[in-house]
Amino acid sequence: MKKKIIAFGIAFAITAIVALVMLVVGVNAAFNKNSVAVSNSPTQVTVTSSSSASTDPQTQITQLQGQITQYQTALQNAQTQLNQVQQLMAYLQQQGIISIDSQGNITVHTFRRDDNGFGG
Repeated sequence: MKKKIIAFGIAFAITAIVALVMLVVGVNAAFNKNSVAVSNSPTQVTVTSSSSASTDPQTQITQLQGQITQYQTALQNAQTQLNQVQQLMAYLQQQGIISIDSQGNITVHTFRRDDNGFGG
């Protein structure tokens, strides 16, 4: 009986702490002056449209060129990774570990190990 009372007390204390933390977070969010506007509020739309109208075309061109460079870099990284995967798949096929049929289905071949830990 005493263990049940202790367990109940601990559970109540943990619940109270979680409730207090939730209350503190909620109050902080309600009174935060640096909060972000809701995405579907009309003020957000006007802020976005006015900020984009204030930038000059040369700045926008520079920003777009920077984004193009980032996308090209990401594309090159993806192509490098694709080449590595293709090389790995070719190696695994050459070693007889996997086989790929004409429809792209991959079969992994299992090997039994002998007493020395080598396939055989």
